[in-house]
Order: sequence, then C-alpha cells, then structure tokens
Amino acid sequence: MKLKLFKKYFFTTSLIIVFSLGIMMMILSFVLNNYIAKTKHETLVKCCDEITDYVSGVFNSEADIDIDGLSGLVGSLSDVADTDVFVTDENGKVIVCGCAQWQEQGSCIHSSSVISFAEFSGTNTENGVGLSTLGIYRNAHYVAAKPLYDDENVMCGAVYSTASVSTVSNLLSTVVKLYIASAVLPILLMFVSIYTMTYRITKPLKSMSEASKAMARGDFSRRIPVMSDDEIGELSMSFNMMTNNLAQLEGMRRSFVANVSHELKTPMTTIGGFIDGILDGTIEQEKQQYYLNIVSDEVKRLSRLVQSMLSMARLESGEFVLKPELFDLRELLYTIVISQEQRIEKLGLNIEGLEELQNISVNADKDLIHQVIYNLVDNAIKFNCENGKISFSLKTEGKKAVFTITNTGKGIPEKEMPFVFERFYKVDKSRSASKNSTGLGLYIVKTIVTAHGGTITVAGRENSFTSFTVVLPAE
Repeated sequence: MKLKLFKKYFFTTSLIIVFSLGIMMMILSFVLNNYIAKTKHETLVKCCDEITDYVSGVFNSEADIDIDGLSGLVGSLSDVADTDVFVTDENGKVIVCGCAQWQEQGSCIHSSSVISFAEFSGTNTENGVGLSTLGIYRNAHYVAAKPLYDDENVMCGAVYSTASVSTVSNLLSTVVKLYIASAVLPILLMFVSIYTMTYRITKPLKSMSEASKAMARGDFSRRIPVMSDDEIGELSMSFNMMTNNLAQLEGMRRSFVANVSHELKTPMTTIGGFIDGILDGTIEQEKQQYYLNIVSDEVKRLSRLVQSMLSMARLESGEFVLKPELFDLRELLYTIVISQEQRIEKLGLNIEGLEELQNISVNADKDLIHQVIYNLVDNAIKFNCENGKISFSLKTEGKKAVFTITNTGKGIPEKEMPFVFERFYKVDKSRSASKNSTGLGLYIVKTIVTAHGGTITVAGRENSFTSFTVVLPAE
C-alpha cells in the first residue's frame, strides 16, 4: 500500500528530528562522561597530593607523624571529595582510612587486605589514575596512588584515593534523565507543529488531486479553498483559475459542437429532401429548377460555413502568419464598397461619409484587413432596413487609425452587446433570420484585429443603429 504524501512528509520529518535528538544525546553523553571522569580523576589525584604534602612536611620538620592528625585529614578529604582515602605502610597494610567504618571501629573493608603499591603502579594508568579492584572491591574503581617517602627518601608507605565507577555513571544517568525530561515538552510541541504544518501543506494538494480526478470525469465544479498567502495559496489560486478556464473552454467546446451540428444539419436536411424529391418524382418537372436553385444556395451556405470554420481554426491555432505591407486603408474601403454596389442599390441604402475619409496608410496584412472590412460592410448591408443608411468614418488619433461603420436597422439589444464577438452569435434571436450568416464573421474579425495589435468595439441602440469601431496602428 502506497503511503500518502501526508504520512511520508510527517514520518520523514519526525524520523529526522528523532535521529537528530539521538545523535545529540550520544554526543552529550560522551562529552559529559569524559568531563565527569576527568573531574573525578583530578579530585582523586588532588586528595593523594594533599596527604603526600602533609606527610612530607612532617618528615621535613623531623617530627613524628601524628596518626590522629593524619586520620582527621584523611577523613575530611574523604567526606569533602566523596572518595575513599586511606594510607598504607611500606608492607601495604592500611594504617589510616577516611571511611566512616574506620573512624568508628578502627578497621574497615580496606584494612582487611594487603595492598601492593608495586602491583598497582605496574598497571595501565592515565594521569596517575587507573581502574582496579585493589583486591578489595568487587567492581572496578578509579584509583589514584602515590608513594610516601621518609626523610631519607626511603619509601615508607603509600596513599590511595578511590571512587566507584558507578558514581560517575549515576551522575551521567541523572543528567541524561534531566535532559530527556526537559526535552519532552518541546518535542511534543514540535511534533504538533509538524503535524499541523504538514496537514496545511498537503490538504490543498489532496484537494487538487481530487479536483483533477473530477475534471478528468468532466466535472469542473470543484474549487480549492485558498487558506494562505504563501506559495501554496498562490498554487491554489492558479489551480482555480485553470479550472475556470477549462470549464469555460469545455462550455465553448460543447456550444461549438452543438452550433456546428445545428448549422450543418439544417442545410443538409434541406438539400437531402429536395434531391430525394427530384429523384423520386415528388417534385414536378417544371419546379425542379426552382428547388435546384435552393439546393445550390444551401451548398454555397455550407461552403461558407466550412470556409469560416477553417479560418477560425487557423486563427485559434496560431498557424497563420501575418504578412504586413504598407497600403492605403481608404482605397481598400472604396474597393469593398464598390463591390457591394448592386446589393446597396437593391435595398436603396444611402451611403454617407465616403467623401470625407482621410488618406491613411497602415502596415498590416492586407488580405486579412480586407476580410475584416468586408465582413463589417457585409453585416451593415445584411442587417439594414430598406432605404436605410450606412455611414463611414476614417481618421487618425495619435498613432492610431480609427475606422467606424454605422448602419441603421434593428440594432442589437443592450444585454446581448457583450456577446456579439462570440462564435456562432447568429443563434441569437435578433440576428438568426438570415441564412447567409454563419455566426463566425465577427469572431474572426476580432481575432484578426487583435492579432494586429488593434481593438474593435460595438455600440448601438435597439431598433435604431449599430456601430462598429476598429482601431489599428497607423503608419
């Protein structure tokens, strides 16, 4: 079973912390053990030095050793240093001991055995201190020893100072327990913090994973709550923006498929019905020419639709490459208006503003700009009323060429104005009457103008007029 990201992150971080604390504990134990052992060694050596100095001072004064005074000194050192200090004669027999049993009874565990200084001094010692039982103790002790010499420099005994190894271990154990006890609360707080942080980091990622699976199933309703203003919060916002865009694209895709299906189905049905009627004799001979003309119109309509869809696909995919050239925008407009002269005269439309147009040159793709102006002029004629009016305006504003075309007619409802540049806008009731429209013209127009770094806007009033304004960079 695969571990979730939350578990991986939490357990990995926790193991790192525990491992780090364990390493710190080992280092601390090592340092403390060395420090305590070194301190104990120095204490044992100092005890021996004190006794040696005392005995040497007595011999130098040519006086006899005061056993009671020596016993008091040895006892005091044993109590203060928490060690066993005792003195032996030259034969290794204890003559003075600082332990409580000796002080009370005159004999103790140390006096029960003969201690050979030569044997101890031959063992491995470090800084005058070694590990030994001295034949007295069951367990090894730290032992420091120094010989005693009389006034003739002849060895007359030895001084021993011992301490149990367990005292050092007990002290180290106590320090370690205190360290662990003091670290419990910070460790708990650390684990809680890690848990909380891990949860806050992984929760949005888990939500994104679930949302991604939902999107794969076609559900774009999931959104990620933004819980912070850090990188995770930015990622959540970016994911939500991506989801919104994908939802919009999915809606556009479905709308596109539905609209294309509708646009293709209607003429295909018409064509199929009339052709079948001619083939099976349902349509009389004298009427076949009339219906064949209708079929021809529907075929042309299909051709326009396919051509518009191909243009749209090229524009959206970025496959087309602009081929800019310097040309006169006014001359191009004249050419297009003249090509529509028959349609204009048929509807009795009045053309205004052509004579006042400025002579403006632009550096753009002439064929694509021709398509833009042609579509706008075509719409102005198509959706005008009989004896209506079309007005043209062409001027410069700074380094921009501004072209405006205004036509009378039904106009566009204000609430539908924001949607006129969408694909298949002709399905809107106010503009679906004409079979010559594919509903892709204005979408293609806006795409071409935007590709040239320009803008196109629409204004108007229902049952009055419609006005389109194109702004392009002027030469």
